[in-house]
Amino acid sequence: MTRSKRTSAAKAKAEQVEGAAKEAAGRTVGNERLTAEGRGERAKGDLRQAGKKIKDAFKR
Repeated sequence: MTRSKRTSAAKAKAEQVEGAAKEAAGRTVGNERLTAEGRGERAKGDLRQAGKKIKDAFKR
């Protein structure tokens, strides 16, 4: 795996984890804005990861 692939995969996973943490924190304290922000970040990470998987599928 090249460095750029690892970087994009790590970035996607980091966004997913950070988003999940924000979403959980928002739910815990009852902050809807933080919950929505966390959902958005998690979705962004999911899309980034899906895009990488699609790219990898076409390379094979």
